[in-house]
Amino acid sequence: MAAMPRNTEIARRVARALPSLSRAHRQVADYVLSHPLQAATMPIDELAATVGVSVATANRFARALEFDGYAQFRAALVLGFESALAPVERLRSKLEHRATAAGVFAAALEGIRDNVDLTARSLDARACEQAVDAILRARRVFVMGYGSSSWLGGLLQRSLVPVRDNVYTLASIESPSAAARMLPRLTPDDLLVAIAFPRYFSDTVLLARSAREAGVPVLALTDRVTSPLAPLASVVLYAHTESPYFANSEASVLALIEALCSAVSHRAKGSLKGAAQLAEAVLPWLHGSHPDRLRPQPGAAPRRSRRTART
Repeated sequence: MAAMPRNTEIARRVARALPSLSRAHRQVADYVLSHPLQAATMPIDELAATVGVSVATANRFARALEFDGYAQFRAALVLGFESALAPVERLRSKLEHRATAAGVFAAALEGIRDNVDLTARSLDARACEQAVDAILRARRVFVMGYGSSSWLGGLLQRSLVPVRDNVYTLASIESPSAAARMLPRLTPDDLLVAIAFPRYFSDTVLLARSAREAGVPVLALTDRVTSPLAPLASVVLYAHTESPYFANSEASVLALIEALCSAVSHRAKGSLKGAAQLAEAVLPWLHGSHPDRLRPQPGAAPRRSRRTART
């Protein structure tokens, strides 16, 4: 047999039943033990087709492991993979119902609106104040997020740069290895902003724990109090991210990040000056506002005023 799945209960049952398993049943067992996550997502006909056995054989295999049937076997197989499989099961449920494209648009936008509303209603005023204070008080701010949270971290860093110096992202091309090398240089005067949502990246949790153990304050952006990031943080801001089609709806996280940066900008000294400097810096790249439009082109006749032209 191949590698053990995370749910060792299935492996124990297979080992117990192995002497009495038929050749076809052993084929099913080998696939299940080698690909537990994939098997946990499959209905019985799909598993049977993948392994190359009949549906009846797949069902008898479940009974040979002392389950009442395939449904109970699959429920047991899912244990340990709940967070990883939740988006798959939600999507499976949605796809079983026919819907127009416009209907999906409307439902998705309504879901985003509900997530943002729930995020706003669950805001803790004290945590908001603490988050803003931590960002403005820190000597340096380091933003960390991986997977889909990496671009959210980039947006947070981009929005903070105009209102305070020394804001860096740890989601580089090297990803966690670069962050692991940088973390020992952080001090209790710095701030680590860690972003993680289901499915939580273990690198983010591990590095946040290392920062906390080194005495570095951690501001966490996550989804719930049971998040593995929550107990590691000095301050936590929560975003509701329920989605029937994806692991998370990131629109509400983006809204939370924009709200956080708005509060920091409102409190920061010199934020108006910074905004003006940014506007001046980007002016040459804005369509219709290029300074060259205001300068005489080489070889062009000098423009005369109407008063000069009449004389």
